[in-house]
Amino acid sequence: MLIKKLSSGIRKPGKRIPRIIFFELFSGGYYEKGKAFLLIKNIATLTIAGSDSGGGAGTQADLKTFSALGVYGTTVITAVTAQNLREVTAIQPVDPGIVEKQLLAVLDGFPVKAIKTGMLFSEEIIKSVSGILRRYPDLPLVIDPVITATSGSELLRKEAIKTLKTQLFPRGTLITPNIAEAKTLVDINFLIENRNDLERAAKVLFEKFKVPVLLKGGHLSGSACDVFCDPDGTTAYHADMIKGVNNHGSGCTLSAAITAFLARGAGIRAAISGAKAYITGCLKQPLQLDADTRVINHFQNSPF
Repeated sequence: MLIKKLSSGIRKPGKRIPRIIFFELFSGGYYEKGKAFLLIKNIATLTIAGSDSGGGAGTQADLKTFSALGVYGTTVITAVTAQNLREVTAIQPVDPGIVEKQLLAVLDGFPVKAIKTGMLFSEEIIKSVSGILRRYPDLPLVIDPVITATSGSELLRKEAIKTLKTQLFPRGTLITPNIAEAKTLVDINFLIENRNDLERAAKVLFEKFKVPVLLKGGHLSGSACDVFCDPDGTTAYHADMIKGVNNHGSGCTLSAAITAFLARGAGIRAAISGAKAYITGCLKQPLQLDADTRVINHFQNSPF
């Protein structure tokens, strides 16, 4: 696989300090620790989601992730939120007509190779988005069914859940619910406490929607286990549970990373593996915002 090595330096009076930065292009779908990524030509990704004023989730997290993984990011804003790491204090949805115009402008003007959706908020927005995306059946679509914020705020109106399932899910390449979202989407009449329960629930979701599912188990105690289910069966993805870090935006980051790897040509399982490694690295090397707050560090492998 092609590897580029760029030599650069920091100039000081009478002296040049050399610096070698390695950029390794995508290889097999796996994100490699210690490697920075070079933005790749002729590839763009698209996130259709809400704006997070705190920068940790939503389109802001998605754009950071796209850049960190070497792909140009574009956006369609569905809602503007006022939020921080503790709470969502206000939501202003974008007019569905403006959402539609944003989407058409991006798809017409950029070489979009993969798309993700996050916060869609209303039935009207979902109908606008799904109607257009059905015209692009070959573009991979990762659907993160954002329903409720960690603080409890409603990010998808209750009457829109049925529309999400019936109009957008059939167009999806992958859906990525967490446990709470899964229980809202389907009737799961058993406790989800371990990997076996996750696999059982993932199968329920796949059988219901006939779309590959990555069921995120990060809210369980113990290891951070996610389970993928498609017609070929289930695959579990494990990582250490990271404590002492505010994980606001981790779901957005994971789905954005999967989207980035799909855009780069990975198969779905390789894309999930790469994304899982990436979000784990972001949590293991967090950004210290203040004495009491550590957050996801999307650029933990930046050489700068």
